[in-house]
Amino acid sequence: MSQFMTVFGVWLGAYFTFSIFSFLYKDNPFYKLAEQIFVGLSAGYWFIYTIYSILIPNLFGKLATDFHGNIMLLIPAVLGVMMLIRLIPKLEWISRYPIALVVGTSVGISMLRYTKSDILSQMTATMINPFAMETTVEMIGSIILILGTVFCIMYFYFSRKQEGILGVTSKIGIWFLMVSFGASFGYTVMARISLLIGRLQFLLGDWLHIIKP
Repeated sequence: MSQFMTVFGVWLGAYFTFSIFSFLYKDNPFYKLAEQIFVGLSAGYWFIYTIYSILIPNLFGKLATDFHGNIMLLIPAVLGVMMLIRLIPKLEWISRYPIALVVGTSVGISMLRYTKSDILSQMTATMINPFAMETTVEMIGSIILILGTVFCIMYFYFSRKQEGILGVTSKIGIWFLMVSFGASFGYTVMARISLLIGRLQFLLGDWLHIIKP
C-alpha cells in the first residue's frame, strides 16, 4: 500500500506539473483545476498551521496554564475575532479597526526597518574611507559604491535642469540604476529557472527514471 501511494503521488505530481505548464499554450480547464486545487490546499494547510503552531501554543496554551499572567493576550484575540466579523456584511465595519491597526503598525515597522537598512546603512557604507581597505578589490568596490550613490542621487535631483556637469552625472547615474535593475531582474530569472530545473529533475528522475533522482 505504501509503494502504491508513493507511485500514485509521483504520477499525481507529474499530472499537476503538466497542467500548470499547459498555461504556456493558453488558459484551459486543466490549468484552472490545478490552480484551484493548489490554492485550496495552501489555504487549508496554512489554516491548520495557524491553529496548531500559532493559536494553540501562543494563545490558548498560555491562557490555560496562567490566565491572569497572560490576560493581555486577550487583546490580540479580540482583535482577531473583530477581523473575522468582516465575513458578516452588516457588521463589516467592525473589522476596519483591527485592519487599520495592523496596517498602521506594519507600515511603521517597515519604515523603521527600511530606513535602517536602505538609508542609514547606505550612508554608512559611503562614509568609509576606501583607501583604508585591506585589498585593492575592496578599495575599488568602495569607490564604485560611493560614486554610484552620488550619481544616482544627482539623477533624482530635479531642482535644476540636468545639463553640463549635472547632466553628465545624471547619465552615469542612469547606468548605475540600469545595472542594478538588470542584476535584480537576472536574480529573479535565476530563481525561476531554479524552480524549472527542480520540476524537470522531478519529471525526468522520479517520474520517468531517465536520470538519477
